[in-house]
Amino acid sequence: MDLAMSEAETLDKREVEPTTPEGTAPGPGGRPRSLWTDAWHQLRRNPVFIVSALLIVFLVLIAVWPQILASGDPLRCDLSRSQQGSAPGHPFGFDTQGCDVYTRTVHGARASITVGVAATLGAALLGSLLGGLAGFFGGWSDALLSRTADIFFGIPVVLGGLVFLSVVTSTTVWPVVSFIVLLGWPQIARIARGSVITAKQHDYVQAARSLGAGSGRLLLRHVAPNAVAPVIVVATIALGTYIALEATLSFLGVGLRPPTVSWGIDISNAAPQIRNAPHMLLWPAGALSITVLAFIMLGDAVRDALDPKLR
Repeated sequence: MDLAMSEAETLDKREVEPTTPEGTAPGPGGRPRSLWTDAWHQLRRNPVFIVSALLIVFLVLIAVWPQILASGDPLRCDLSRSQQGSAPGHPFGFDTQGCDVYTRTVHGARASITVGVAATLGAALLGSLLGGLAGFFGGWSDALLSRTADIFFGIPVVLGGLVFLSVVTSTTVWPVVSFIVLLGWPQIARIARGSVITAKQHDYVQAARSLGAGSGRLLLRHVAPNAVAPVIVVATIALGTYIALEATLSFLGVGLRPPTVSWGIDISNAAPQIRNAPHMLLWPAGALSITVLAFIMLGDAVRDALDPKLR
């Protein structure tokens, strides 16, 4: 599988790069590059990956240390400045409660990115575990996973969020994370299942099995490393989707709730005043759009690097 991946990339570089007898571009010491080395080589030359990665690094920095850009308190408000526009020291103006929109926009990155990253990790781990085991062992476990996933696929996301989160009183991010993981793992489980089924049919797995390797060793040492790439691609793209889902649920009043600072909450509060004070909606909505776009662009770049058919 690794050799096939490397061969696909070197088709357009045979005239400028030396090749090994197998037809792949050599890595250090003349050895063929692995799947991951080949993917990283491809990503470094992709401007979409570079731009999206820089945006994500910037967003993560302000999510961890928002004081870098905004030293004020996002919960400190002055009603006398309600819905006022840009002013010295307050470039984005003020919201209905007189809170600084710039400060709230910067601090809102923490909640949104925390939900996206935590939900993606949870869904990827749970989906990979269940889907990988079902695909490897097959039989009744595979049938049970497929029917269970069908049930979860039939639940409308927004309607499920309204029902599930409406009974939750916590103001932390974890109920939202739990809900997204609950509805997000079936998609990754199906990807992991199909990838494991494909990987376990390869000759190197059959050779290891004939030499006496047990199921655990086959799964961890031979199948999983060669089946994880599609899961990484889907999870990366899903991260941006999960951030948008959190904002949607918060806009509807069942996601994150005050005093948590969130772009979805600010967009919900600004929507009724869009004609009188459009700046209240413009900045948090713009920050949300840029964040979602950055993660989707990163996922597309990773997909192109790991799938030689798309090169």
